[in-house]
Amino acid sequence: MAYSASGLRLIKDLGPIHYWHYITTDTPASVDTAGYFNSAVDILNVGDIVLVVQADSVTAPTSVSAAGHHIVNANDGSIVDVSDATALSVTDTD
Repeated sequence: MAYSASGLRLIKDLGPIHYWHYITTDTPASVDTAGYFNSAVDILNVGDIVLVVQADSVTAPTSVSAAGHHIVNANDGSIVDVSDATALSVTDTD
C-alpha cells in the first residue's frame, strides 16, 4: 500500500510545528522511506511529528501491530523524508 491522504489527520497545531496522526496497513520500514509522504509535501513541515499506527485496517481496525513517532526531517518542496520511528510498545501482557 502507498500513502493515503485519508489516513493523515492533524491532532494539534503547535505554532510552527504540527502533530499528526497517520493510520496505515504499511510497515514502519515502508513509512520511513524517503518519498513515502510526497503527496503531503504541501502540509508536512520540517520538524512536524507524525504518530504512525500500523493496523490491520484503516477504516475499522481491530488490531495494531506497530506504532511510533516520526519526525519530518526534510521537505524540499517535492520530496518529504521522515526519521526512523521512535517505537511505541503495542504489546499487551494481559
